[in-house]
Amino acid sequence: MFPLNTFNNLCVFFLLLMIYSAAGWVGEMVYCSVGKGHICEKRGFLNGFICPIYGHGALLVLYVLHGGFKNPILTFLCGMVLTSALEYFTSWFMEKLFHMRWWDYSKKKIQINGRVCLLNSVLFGLACVLLCHVVNPPVMAWLFRIGDTYTVPAASFLFGIYLMDNILSVRSAIQLSNRTEKLHQLQQEVRQHLTAAAENLEGKVAEGRERYLQSVDSMTREFMEGQSTQQLQAHYDAYLDERRRQLQLLRSGQDMFERRLLRSHPNLRSRHDEQLNQLRRRLDRLKTEAKAHREKK
Repeated sequence: MFPLNTFNNLCVFFLLLMIYSAAGWVGEMVYCSVGKGHICEKRGFLNGFICPIYGHGALLVLYVLHGGFKNPILTFLCGMVLTSALEYFTSWFMEKLFHMRWWDYSKKKIQINGRVCLLNSVLFGLACVLLCHVVNPPVMAWLFRIGDTYTVPAASFLFGIYLMDNILSVRSAIQLSNRTEKLHQLQQEVRQHLTAAAENLEGKVAEGRERYLQSVDSMTREFMEGQSTQQLQAHYDAYLDERRRQLQLLRSGQDMFERRLLRSHPNLRSRHDEQLNQLRRRLDRLKTEAKAHREKK
């Protein structure tokens, strides 16, 4: 591999990152779509058609293995270890940063803490053999052959878009995490309010009070889902009315980037999974309503 000692070489390095990130995104889209039997939602943390973890993994392997070993088996084994380590670290880091787990392999037979699994590691190892022994030599030769006249402006342009996409995506992930936190807090406040109302019931209706306490959880869920059952309406007051407005603001405040993150990561998990699922169900309802509206036209 070439040294990163000049600006021109850095531009080629960045273009390789973009090429392999885009190739990884295409591969993941095909892999997920085949498994589901239909074209799945756009994958990836970023809004663009790239998955940077694949690009970083490709460059990590190329530089650590110096373009790959002569023996493809060694390339396979070392590449599998390197890319699995990168996937594990990325999963851990993103969970610590955003308080959400972006993928989870816990249901796979052979896996480590749900962050990496044997099947994906084997596929990564095979991809490393293809990368080092087949794909990268002609791609890298082509980039150096077209020269600085094209690589420098192309890399500069793509870097601006890439940087902006990262800023937007990180911002949206933080907003989504904060939104679930606020929804969880609101849900706890509503539950405490409904429980306090039960505690204030007089002793002569102790039997009804006990039944009411048992139904607090269900009423709280109904409130958070925007439902209006007869039981909930019987205890509706100014406090719940104000919390209803807060709930509507929290849900309607999602921007298009937050919604895309939810759609792109169906296995996204959080310490507040219940609130994440509430947001998902709302997106599904909006999608169904929009489809019905189009069909009426």
